[in-house]
Amino acid sequence: MSEAPGHEMPFLDHLEELRKRLFWVAGAILIGIAVGFALLSNLDIIRLLERPILPLLHGQKLIYTHPGTSFHILLNASLVLGLILASPIIVGQIWGFLAPALYAHEKRVVIPVLMAMVALFLAGVSLSYFVVLPLTLRFLMSIESTALTPRIAAAADSVFVIGVCVALELVFEVPIAILALTALGLITPQFLSKYRRHAIIICLVAAAFITPGADPYSLFALAVPLYVLYELSVFVALFAYRRRQKREARREAEANAPHESARAPA
Repeated sequence: MSEAPGHEMPFLDHLEELRKRLFWVAGAILIGIAVGFALLSNLDIIRLLERPILPLLHGQKLIYTHPGTSFHILLNASLVLGLILASPIIVGQIWGFLAPALYAHEKRVVIPVLMAMVALFLAGVSLSYFVVLPLTLRFLMSIESTALTPRIAAAADSVFVIGVCVALELVFEVPIAILALTALGLITPQFLSKYRRHAIIICLVAAAFITPGADPYSLFALAVPLYVLYELSVFVALFAYRRRQKREARREAEANAPHESARAPA
């Protein structure tokens, strides 16, 4: 079986193919949002979103200042859940658009990459919800003046919780981005290793920004996973870089083979 990609499509055909793929992506997102709205309508989503801050309210409850607050929270959560539900279709359409231009060995890594993306997504959401949010909220609530009475709006709390979860989930996808950049030849493992000390500082600063707690536990609870992600990125980049070098060496050897045969004496 040849490993070469298929015949190149004309530019206008590419545009038409892209238009069809985007249509399916838009449809999948709309359906995902509708399904997410239907699912969350039967759940107490506000109860779930208030869980990290509830122990810090000392028996009080979140408040609302607008009649449509609950619907607004439900809609925001449905948008996020809809994107998550539609993500397999989105990835499938991207894969369908790019697959004709890929070699056979490149297509074989798709399933492991998708599984890694799901695992990193679950890890990011779990860490943010069960560790980062409680630590961050505890610190923020501890520095409030005793002259103030906490009256936290449900809408503001939901935006904060969803925002932190989404932000940390994106951070956890860094190894996948590093893998893609290495496969494209834009970065190398040597580059990542050279700036390892800089990465440690960046992880500490990012952890201090996300969880601005005064205690070292809050800092290292996030800094350590972030640095582990960086080391994982270095390992993934090294693996992809070596495979890329082997393929290039094999193709170069195959390209030089006819010339060597022509030089051989009869």
